[in-house]
Amino acid sequence: MARMFYDNDADLSELEGLKLCVLGYGSQGRGQALNLRDSGLDVTVGLRKDSPSFAKAEAEGMKCASMEDALTDADLVAMLVPDTAQAKLYRDFVAPRLKPEACLLFSHGFNVHYKQVKAPRENDVVMVAPKGPGNLVREVFQAGGGVPCLYAVEQDATGRATRKALAYAKGVGGTRAGVLATTFAEETETDLFGEQAVLCGGATALVKAGFETLVEAGYQPELAYFECMHELKLIVDLMYREGMQGMRRAISDTAKFGDLTRGPRVVDDGTRARMREMLAEIRDGRFAKEWLAEDAEGRPRYNKLMAADADHKLEQVGKQLRDKMSWLKQSAKKPEAAKKNEALLVR
Repeated sequence: MARMFYDNDADLSELEGLKLCVLGYGSQGRGQALNLRDSGLDVTVGLRKDSPSFAKAEAEGMKCASMEDALTDADLVAMLVPDTAQAKLYRDFVAPRLKPEACLLFSHGFNVHYKQVKAPRENDVVMVAPKGPGNLVREVFQAGGGVPCLYAVEQDATGRATRKALAYAKGVGGTRAGVLATTFAEETETDLFGEQAVLCGGATALVKAGFETLVEAGYQPELAYFECMHELKLIVDLMYREGMQGMRRAISDTAKFGDLTRGPRVVDDGTRARMREMLAEIRDGRFAKEWLAEDAEGRPRYNKLMAADADHKLEQVGKQLRDKMSWLKQSAKKPEAAKKNEALLVR
């Protein structure tokens, strides 16, 4: 079993008295910055003065400054802007102001692993990657729990990089749930593969294919939506809490038999071969090269694919049905119970 690190394994004093600079106030930037502040650390959020996030961060009690000012004399710089913006941000703002022995921190290994960002040898380079979106990092922390994290050390110039990373993980609440040691390469490659093959790409493609199969066979689109999309949350929540066997204990024997005998016909040796191809593209850098080129060209393919999915019949039917589910909107407005439940799950 891999070793997990918890509160007793990390010491916030490693970061006390230091100036922490968080660049970005999106999902992860906001969640991590607020948690670090509430953990008693000195945090400054670096943003463009004309950024809408500047006023938002100030309204939430964060100390804010221009990127130039936030970076001046910073002891730790957290790069929490999107992957595609990090290399330019590093070149234009961070590199000229990164003082010797300062710690450069990432929450995803993409730019370091694919050599878009390369820090001087005298700087620590670490990663603390919460395994959940920034809003959940914040909500679970406020409820007394924490979101599990990964941590990695790419460069240990000071001999204290691991202690700094674990202290940072404690500051954002990760050690309340557990922090797992990894490498930049392992985190990057497994994260991209999970997104593409299972969590996002695999799941959405499977849902659309199931919906289209039923509709093409003459079944009502609304019924197809309920069977292939709406009920997915029930199954995922059961697996999240109890694993696959726990999920199977909660469903009928008929459903279990279909699961065990028909599932392997959907995900077969051909599927696994294509998964291996996707993983190879991630590991050798082909996916990163493709994505960075797409972004540099203004994202024409990305925008076309996004627009096509937005007009998919599954989305049209789903929106109509969800608009009539008043409890969904009420749940979004009053998440306290969900917060407490989530906190209990990850303690």
